[in-house]
Formats: sequence, C-alpha cells, structure tokens
Amino acid sequence: MLAIGEKLKRLETFYAQRDALEGEKQALVDQVLSPEVKKRLDEIDAEVAAKAEAVEANIAGLEAEIKADVLAHGESVKGEGVQAVWSKGRMTWDSKGLASYSESHPEILEFQKTGEPSVSLRRT
Repeated sequence: MLAIGEKLKRLETFYAQRDALEGEKQALVDQVLSPEVKKRLDEIDAEVAAKAEAVEANIAGLEAEIKADVLAHGESVKGEGVQAVWSKGRMTWDSKGLASYSESHPEILEFQKTGEPSVSLRRT
C-alpha cells in the first residue's frame, strides 16, 4: 500500500497529465485555425461575453428578489423548471461558551455529538 504522500505525488502527476492533454488539444486546434478564423472566434467570444455579463446581472438581481419574496412568503414555491426552496433557520450553539459551561456542568456533555472527519483535496 502506498503512503499518503506517495499517493498525493501520484495524483499530482495525473493532474499534470490532464493539464498537458488540454494544452496539447488546444495546440492542435490552433494549428488548424487560420488567423482569420482565430480573429473571428475572439470577436465572437467578446460579443457573447458582453451579452452573458448582462444576463448574469439579470439572473443575480432576480434571484435576490425571489429569495426575499420566498423568505417573506415562508414556504417553498415551485415554478416551471426552477424551485425556490425555503428552509427554516438552523439552530446553532456557541461551542466555546458551551465548552466553558461544561467545566462546571459536565452533565451537558452527554448531549455533545462529534461528526466524522472529512478530507478535501486542493491543488497547491
């Protein structure tokens, strides 16, 4: 069985291979595109980017309105293709305060639950 450090090194090698393949693909695409086509593609990207920015602004504004409306409404609303799901607020506790309190009231510790640890992978 490989050590974790060795597995991480192996995973980074796979990430690098994936990145290299993307670069290789782009290089091959660039070889078959004439300068005129590349220029036109850049123009299309710029044209669509401006439109996409406007659409994203519209989406963000309407999402904020819908969220505020659903919060005021107090229950989920189902539309055609999109559903606004209302969830009640989560109850939280002041962990530091409860830890301090448990020093003089250890009986409270029977209500303490500790979740399972988890791992996320991040590229550095």
